[in-house]
Amino acid sequence: MSDFNLKTRLRNGDLLIGVLVTIPSADVADIMSRVGFDYLWLDAEHGPADFVHVQMMVQAAGGRCPCLVRVPENKEVWIKKALDTGCHGVVVPQIKSAAEARQAVEWCLYPPAGQRSVGITRAHSYGMSFQDYVDAANNELTIVLQVEHAQGVQNIESIVSVPGIDAILVGPFDLSGSLNLLGQITHPQVQGAIEEVRRACQAAQVPLGIFTVDAPSAKSWIEKGFSLIALNTDASFLWKSAKAALAEVRGQSA
Repeated sequence: MSDFNLKTRLRNGDLLIGVLVTIPSADVADIMSRVGFDYLWLDAEHGPADFVHVQMMVQAAGGRCPCLVRVPENKEVWIKKALDTGCHGVVVPQIKSAAEARQAVEWCLYPPAGQRSVGITRAHSYGMSFQDYVDAANNELTIVLQVEHAQGVQNIESIVSVPGIDAILVGPFDLSGSLNLLGQITHPQVQGAIEEVRRACQAAQVPLGIFTVDAPSAKSWIEKGFSLIALNTDASFLWKSAKAALAEVRGQSA
């Protein structure tokens, strides 16, 4: 874990660009880990991956690229399953209050800082490096909470005051849906809500991330101080590249 301390890089203000990996494939994770991304965001919320897939994907990324795992929901069982794969941190979706944020952080941290339960798993080298892992985990695991609902925006100042959060990551599509503007991520009301999150995070000096659909939008958010960028999805890169190549061969516009 210490070779890929995302927590330290976030605190240092480094720009971290990753990709949302939705296809439950060790080969896809392997390929994406070789591209040059700063991290992989493995999706166990919307994607079909179970935790067998997730662990294989973490293993496939190997010593090349750290992995954050998005859990299905803010529940202890999912957080401990994700962390026990040996990933470098978690992304917890749909955080709407400080109480929910505090609970997520506590489930990520071993006592006395939190209440993470103990299992002998891949994270601990199956017991061979148990004490080393336990001693380092609280200082090295990255805890990213997603604010992607209007209620979370309303409570953002209290959310960012919770100790132990390494970054807040905006989910613009779910946020647009919670405002009854599903998919209209450039709508002024959606952009205004994102701006509220940005101001609160920057005032509290909490690193800020966002999911982006393309390079131009990623650059625009970077200019506004977002440092944890999720640059589209593996599936989108696959179909867009294939569609563009096919159109070029056929002499058509993509």
